[in-house]
Amino acid sequence: MPITQHELGRRIRAAREASGLTQEKLAQRIGLSRTAVVQIEAGNRSVSSLELDAVARVLGRDMREFLADDFTETDVLSALFWADPAVQNDPAVVEALETCVTVAREHLNLERLLGVQPPPTLVASYELPTPSTRWEAVRQGEAVARDERRRLELGIAPLPDIAELLEAQGVRTAVLDLPDDVSGLTMISREVGIVVVANRIHHVLRRRFSFAHEYAHALLDRNRVGIVSRNSRREDLIEVRANAFAAAFLMPDMGVREFVVSLGKGGLSRGQAEVFDEVGSLTAEGRAAASTQEIQLYDVVQLAHHFGVSRSSALYRLLNLRLVSQERFEHLRALEEGGAGRTLGRLLGLPEPDHDELRNQYQHRFLGNALEAYRREEISRGKLQELASLVGINTNELDLLLESAGLAE
Repeated sequence: MPITQHELGRRIRAAREASGLTQEKLAQRIGLSRTAVVQIEAGNRSVSSLELDAVARVLGRDMREFLADDFTETDVLSALFWADPAVQNDPAVVEALETCVTVAREHLNLERLLGVQPPPTLVASYELPTPSTRWEAVRQGEAVARDERRRLELGIAPLPDIAELLEAQGVRTAVLDLPDDVSGLTMISREVGIVVVANRIHHVLRRRFSFAHEYAHALLDRNRVGIVSRNSRREDLIEVRANAFAAAFLMPDMGVREFVVSLGKGGLSRGQAEVFDEVGSLTAEGRAAASTQEIQLYDVVQLAHHFGVSRSSALYRLLNLRLVSQERFEHLRALEEGGAGRTLGRLLGLPEPDHDELRNQYQHRFLGNALEAYRREEISRGKLQELASLVGINTNELDLLLESAGLAE
């Protein structure tokens, strides 16, 4: 049964209040006057489909929710706003969150249109107490990283494509343009499941770390509706825990040690062993010059390439595993900051991945489903353009995509 104009206005008001927006802010976002919004919410003014679509987008809703028989006043976006009040005061973050929720919902809608069965959620949940100190946060993060590698039977080898790994666990992934202060975010809801997003403007290696960081939130913070990972919140203990998890998950303790040993480093300058044969023992000693065990910047470059992380991440991991001293760490970091690491990587044939080339690395699932829905005439060309723009594809790029796919008009 169609809902009345008055009921539609009430639902818009409820959704707006749940998202913490004033009438004036909503009006500014959708290009109407505050008076118009007041009249709409009072049921005194009709709402066009375009206006309702704009309202739904700003409030992180599907337009059809406002017209359905049942309406839930609080959703994942509004719950996230209230869980992190600082978000409401940052328009750039608010807009980014709205886009993230929209992409997640649109992807779900595309799967429904195409009859695609979403992968089952296999991701584990580790119920640990909230850490009370940084050290406890680090210990928890590293322990869960070891347990998760064991659960996934990853051993100590470098991780494969981490977004693909998360998708195999039923975690939806996306790469979207976010404010520079935001490295990523995690959303958890009954409607869209678990969604982790990494910042598309960040370097591809930083995005890899961000995916691991957000995966920690999916594993350890399931009781939260969502978390926005911001540089300004990096001292929060759950963020410290997630960073410790990411480092240990990407660069497992024994994997790093074995790789360092394979370079002829990491051993003791002096070793001693007792050889026992049930009768007695013999002492065997060996000694190597201390300088031969000293890790060099070219070792760091190779370690970073091996595990698919930045050289800075590799350096800090070596420091935390006590494979380099604080003094040695500072020396190597100074060389890296001076550009020596990049030069070494290039000359060793280990250049960094091309960030620009990989900016759209994880859009294929969303865009692939959108193209298929367009081919089946389930969505219009205008809707396809709208979906493509959500993930940063402009009109010219979409034309080329359609031509390449044999779908050009």
